[in-house]
Amino acid sequence: MSRAVVASFAGTEDPRLHTLMTDLVRRAHDFVTSNDLTTAEWEFAIDFLTRTGQVCSDVRQEFILLSDTLGISTMVDILTNSRVREQTPSAVLGPFYVEGPPAVRSGADLAEGLPGVPMWVDVAVTDPDGAPLPDAIVDVWQSNEDGFYDVQLPDLDGPVLRGQFRTDADGRLRFWTILPCEYPIPDDGPVGQMLDAVGRHPFRAPHVHFMISAPGHRRLITQLFPSDGAYLTSDSVFGVKHNLIVDMPEHRGPTPDGRVVDGAWRRLDFTFRIAPDA
Repeated sequence: MSRAVVASFAGTEDPRLHTLMTDLVRRAHDFVTSNDLTTAEWEFAIDFLTRTGQVCSDVRQEFILLSDTLGISTMVDILTNSRVREQTPSAVLGPFYVEGPPAVRSGADLAEGLPGVPMWVDVAVTDPDGAPLPDAIVDVWQSNEDGFYDVQLPDLDGPVLRGQFRTDADGRLRFWTILPCEYPIPDDGPVGQMLDAVGRHPFRAPHVHFMISAPGHRRLITQLFPSDGAYLTSDSVFGVKHNLIVDMPEHRGPTPDGRVVDGAWRRLDFTFRIAPDA
């Protein structure tokens, strides 16, 4: 049977498409035969994929979530970006990125009064040799202290905890946000049922997302994880990389921009290095 299906792709003009389709068929058929898959099991798999698609909407992508929790997203990310060793490590995009985030100025507060531990962020964007990259576009997004992104909270009036910055002449940008917290991925759908069935927890390690673009350079999609965060060794989407775990130390008293903070606040300093376009 495998030979017949593989042969049916002989007329494929695109050589890469031909390779992908024929290899997919061989591996899928091997999975079916080596596991002696039953009709009931295959019907369950089809139903699972159908329900996964039915959950998808303009604010929720269950298929990305499935790819993430199976480690496929991270594998593709590693294969795509690990060859660029002079660049800050990348990480998965995740299902909650939204195109066209609001433009915000350096020094803004992305939390806009939401509860949480205040955190001052001071980051730089440079080339691999450390030369600053001015006017780089930096998208930032994260969840609130309860683990929800703004797109999951219909009562919110507009975007929050997300924004788009441009680096200054020194390649830097600064802003306030809140300390990221661990949170469960949406587990009320098919992916959550899968995790429950195999005895896995749904929690992501705390993180802040960054997407960085500059003319003539590769786009970098990554995340930064506080070194004292939970689930660093068991992140549900396998997204944590050692070089993306950073200290976000606690401070008290005067802040870098003079803002008055009642109690403790955190600070994140980091330099992103992005590689020239090949």
